[in-house]
Formats: sequence, structure tokens, C-alpha cells
Amino acid sequence: MPDLSIQKKAKRLRIYITERDRWRGNSLDSALIETLRDKGIAGATVFRGIIGYGTNSSVHTIHIEVRMTDLPLVIEAIDSPEKIDLVIKDIYPMVQEGLITIDDVEIIKSTHRCLNPLPANKLVSEVMTQSVVVLQPEMSVQEAWTQMLKNKVKATPVVDHSGKVVGMLTNEDLLERAGVQLRFSVAIRLEAREINQELKNLENSRLTVQDVMTQPVVTVSENETLGAATARMVKAGLKRLPVVNRDGVLVGVLSRLDILRQVANTKFDSPSQEISLGVVKTISDIMSREIPMVNQDDNLSLIVDKFAKSDSHRLIVVDSQGVAIGLLSDSDVVARVQPTKRRGILNALKSLGKPPAGKETAYDLMSPGPLTIKPETSIIDGLRIMLAESRKWMVVVDDQDHPLGLVDRQMMLEAVAVQEKNDI
Repeated sequence: MPDLSIQKKAKRLRIYITERDRWRGNSLDSALIETLRDKGIAGATVFRGIIGYGTNSSVHTIHIEVRMTDLPLVIEAIDSPEKIDLVIKDIYPMVQEGLITIDDVEIIKSTHRCLNPLPANKLVSEVMTQSVVVLQPEMSVQEAWTQMLKNKVKATPVVDHSGKVVGMLTNEDLLERAGVQLRFSVAIRLEAREINQELKNLENSRLTVQDVMTQPVVTVSENETLGAATARMVKAGLKRLPVVNRDGVLVGVLSRLDILRQVANTKFDSPSQEISLGVVKTISDIMSREIPMVNQDDNLSLIVDKFAKSDSHRLIVVDSQGVAIGLLSDSDVVARVQPTKRRGILNALKSLGKPPAGKETAYDLMSPGPLTIKPETSIIDGLRIMLAESRKWMVVVDDQDHPLGLVDRQMMLEAVAVQEKNDI
């Protein structure tokens, strides 16, 4: 069933009846509510009118002197167009006298008090990371990349001499506009000699940080709420936001990990009663069902080809029974092959040539023991497991440990974010 928290367009079903209407010996409103629930509609409400009249022009009123027990009722439900269209055939014969309407609505927020663990009212200043590596706009690209590699940060705020944020330099900026040849996650796993060679290639570049940085930069105020900041991060598709004071001076950085830690540490009690599938969020609701996968015996050429075709930096490694036994990243391949083959691998990953021949298999190169999770696990429990194990990815598996999908930190962030109308 579609998750209404990520559904923008929906339909509203309204059923107009009276208290007198019956269905199979029971009140019609109760019967309709049970039917809507059984069919998986996200939620429904019965509204009791105080006065009204129907097609027979009889006035129904709540006034005590009239003592009516035939007051008007309206049953309202909102769900995806597909679900509403399917349930119509079930409720149509039940309404023997009344009115059924459907209209289009736009969802601007859908959440549940028991299943919305983001402490949205906290201030960004309470959550942000205060110690921040910064760059200056006049620095050379070589100097900037050297500092980023040294501090192991792949996105860095750029500040002027007064400390005001003027841009953001990311790994993507360096790859696309500065002539850097290696993704950050690959570069930090190379030997010092190889990194120095890459840096040497930038010696003659006249480009500065200001020439290649992302600007204008998306920032957040230290006095904004975590809910608003999270929504902005998700909307912009970013992993971190520079935090500024009222003068625009950098005071910290709010990262995706900062937010997820707050969610994981929030006291969360599951509701005592079962909540419909349209409200409850489980791993199956958010996981990616596209499974980039290789067999444990696949050779180097097949592995690199799969990376290129899947447009992914990670592959699931399975054994002959299809059981997930490891994860393989492109940085694993580069770091674990013989040094003489690395340049050929790097070129092949960028589709600049064929990978060198080699006897290495996916089993030889993978990181064994992937973190696995069942699809029915709640998002909160899954997040806690992910953070406790310091993992960025989890493999979703069935009862036989066969891969069903993948879930990562960005999916987790989007699941817990409270988004407003303009952010949908």
C-alpha cells in the first residue's frame, strides 16, 4: 500500500448517510468503517452532523425537543487514487440511500504521533557538529583537496575572512569542474605514493576553490528547529548543511548522521494497538528493490562491468544458493587489487577502457558479513541497528537470506523527515 507520508496526490472519499441506515443488521457507518479498514485504507473518520436534510427534504436535527436518532453522518477517507478506486466496488452496494463522492486532494503532511520520532522541536544549535574543517575561496584546488583528504571530509564549507559562508566544496565539484580523477572514497584508500601522484597532477591548475565550489550554498540558522532543517536537507538532496548565526558566520555543520543519531536516541514506544499499513513505516516501505548483485565467483572484468551497468558504487555478493555473503564497493576493488592494476581499474570504472585481466573474484575482494535486516523491521529499529554497527548500507533479506533490496542512510533520513507543503 502506498505510504501517504510520501504521497502528494490523493483522493478523498466521502459517504453521506444517516444514523438510521443499516447493513446486515448493524449500523451502516460501523460497517463502512470496518470495510475500509479491511481493504487497507490508511484511515477513515465518521462525522456526526447537528442538522441537515437529504433528497427527501426531511430535516434532521440534534435539537433536544425533536429527539431525533436519524442525524446526518459523513464518513471520510483519504488514500492513494488506486486504493480509493478499488474500494468503491465494495462500498457501492452498501449505501442504499445516500451519497458517495470522490475528489482530488493534495497531501501536505501525513504522520502519526507514535511513529514520528524526529525530535523536530529541538534547535539546530543543540544537534549540530561544532568542530568544522573550512576552506578559503582563494585556496588552490590542490591545497583544498589535500586538506579534505587529510581530514577525511568530502564536503567542506568555504568561508571568507570574516567567517561568513560563501560556498561549499564537495567531491562532486572537484570531479566535475576541477580535474580531480578519483572519487573521495576511493582516494582515501590509496597508498600515500598514489595519492601524491594524483595531487601532483593538479600542480599546474590555476583553478581556485572559488572557481569550482557550489554557490549559492544552502545554509540553516542555528536557531531553526531540527524539523525545518531536516526538511530543507531532504528537499535539497544534501547530506550536510552549514549552520550560521544571524550574521551569516559559520558556527557548525548539521549532518545527516547528526539527525539520525537524534532519531535513534529518541525514546520510542510502539503503539499498543495495531496501526494500519498506510501509517506504519517498515524497512520494506523505504528500501530500494533494485538489487545490484554479483556472484562470488565472478571475475574482475564482470565486476567492473556490473558497476558500470548498475550505476552503483556497491554490489551485493551472493553465493551459489543466492545467499548474501558480502558487500563489494568500487573502492574495495581499487584498494584490494595489485597496485599495478589500479590505474586500469580506475579507467575502466570511468568507462575509459577495459579492466585488466585478473584472477581475483568477488569473493576475494568483498567485505564479508553484510549487515542484513528483515523487511518487516520498523524503520526506528533498523536505524538503531545501522548506527550501532556504523554502517551506511543494509541488505534487506528474506527468511532464507536471499536479497530483497537495499536500504541506506538517505532513505532513513527521508523516512523520518517532517516535510511541509512546499517541500513535497
